[in-house]
Amino acid sequence: MSVLAAGVEGSNPLLNIAIFGLFVVITLVVVFRASRSTKTASDYYAADRAFTGPQNGVAISGDYLSAASFLGIAGAIAVYGYDGFLYSIGFLVAWLVALLLVAELLRNTGKFTMGDVVAYRMRQRPVRAAAATSTLAVSFFYLLAQMAGAGGLVALLLGVDGAAGQSLVIVAVGVVMIAYVLIGGMKGTTWVQIIKATLLIIGAFAMTLWVLGKYGFSLSSVLQAAVDEAGRTGQAILGPGKQYGATGTSKLDFLSLGIALVLGTAGLPHVLMRFYTVPTARDARRSMAWAIALTGVFYLFTLVLGYGAGALVGPGKIGKAPGGVNSAVPLLALELGGPILLGLISAIAFATILAVVAGLTITASASFAHDVYASVVKKGKASPDSEVRVARTTALVIGAVAILGGILANGQNVAFLVALAFAVAASANLPTILYSLFWKRFNTQGALWSIYGGLAVTIVLIVFSPAVSGKPVDPKTGKSASMIQGVDFHWFPLDNPGLVSIPIAFVLGWLATMLSKERNDSKHAEMEVRALTGAGAEKSVAH
Repeated sequence: MSVLAAGVEGSNPLLNIAIFGLFVVITLVVVFRASRSTKTASDYYAADRAFTGPQNGVAISGDYLSAASFLGIAGAIAVYGYDGFLYSIGFLVAWLVALLLVAELLRNTGKFTMGDVVAYRMRQRPVRAAAATSTLAVSFFYLLAQMAGAGGLVALLLGVDGAAGQSLVIVAVGVVMIAYVLIGGMKGTTWVQIIKATLLIIGAFAMTLWVLGKYGFSLSSVLQAAVDEAGRTGQAILGPGKQYGATGTSKLDFLSLGIALVLGTAGLPHVLMRFYTVPTARDARRSMAWAIALTGVFYLFTLVLGYGAGALVGPGKIGKAPGGVNSAVPLLALELGGPILLGLISAIAFATILAVVAGLTITASASFAHDVYASVVKKGKASPDSEVRVARTTALVIGAVAILGGILANGQNVAFLVALAFAVAASANLPTILYSLFWKRFNTQGALWSIYGGLAVTIVLIVFSPAVSGKPVDPKTGKSASMIQGVDFHWFPLDNPGLVSIPIAFVLGWLATMLSKERNDSKHAEMEVRALTGAGAEKSVAH
């Protein structure tokens, strides 16, 4: 089986487009129905807290399981084996941090955004501006990576060739995403996440059974077939070190990436915002339990899909395909079920991208409208209707910027953008959230230093890392794995800065707090009672 420049040989672009179109029509109908009950700010931001724990748990897993989870991890396992599966472990363990440290406490504050929690006992305007800045930074880089990935991936699956065609695909994804957010708000977006998560898990489960069925439902046989297909170095895919193990620096890099993934998830704004869509703290805990269960099962599926792709397609063919490791699952689908299964899996991948970018967009627009417009510009005197109008206008602007950024970044190495999103979330958001919830002494200056300091340190280290410049040229492709080709201005040795930036952000928050005389023990006591019991949360929502 060979791969053509315009797409995967044997695929049927018209069938893929038809399935894509059917998904978009169905979800738009759902969003329109949801929009009928989206009337207040609470409806738009938090879906009027009307979702049950299980429903919200499915939606959270939908928000979290991006195209990187479905395509990237399975592809990494197919090519690198054990090291690729470590991504799954990092993503899954991250949920325990979110469950144990932030989920219930954030829900109990009865607010809409991270800025509400951080600014509760501090000076409102500077802290809300900082929280919104961090939220927009994380959302933008995550959004940019998804949009750029959509261009290459969907263009491949639809057989679209050339930069102009891929740009049109990015525009189409952006327009549908904006429609979800503008029409349905959080309620419509949540239903899209639920539909997408259900399709994704069913699709992965079906392919997993199909792969296992080819080998007598024996995982050992799948692993052995993958080793045999990989050739003389095949045994290496069953042990650590194939991707991260050649040097001490690469081992440190993996440790840094793992720390960023595990800690960054609990600070991702589009995940945090999901905790506000349930009515009680118990539902917040149930949401996380469902999300952990669903993502855990899904990542077990990626283990079988990854090694199955390695066995049935082969790492050589995967590496030569357009999209590289990201093409492992589509190629496996084509190998298993022909054009129809490829079309279905392509539609699921498309749904994954659409749902994630919609969740990111509504989070970023809500943060700007609620934290910047209502609290900083209008000093808390904005009407709910005007706030929602600003949020919808912001969603339009963010969507347009994401479309433009995705077009500009199309074809580039955008892995560093995802790493940056997680690293910023872990460095700027998480220290501030944890200090706010658990440290009585924490104050405004500490929050500003940890947010802005963590953000600045992370971006500087990323810009001067090998992810941006300086990696050697691959003789097979003639390209460097760095984003910018032909230059070298890196001085920081690691691709991901988490190992350095996260401790620095915690230290900055502590140091700035100790240097400031400001403290508000009574307000902290009030917040602590609310966070632990939920007392007063519903009053806050009504207000």
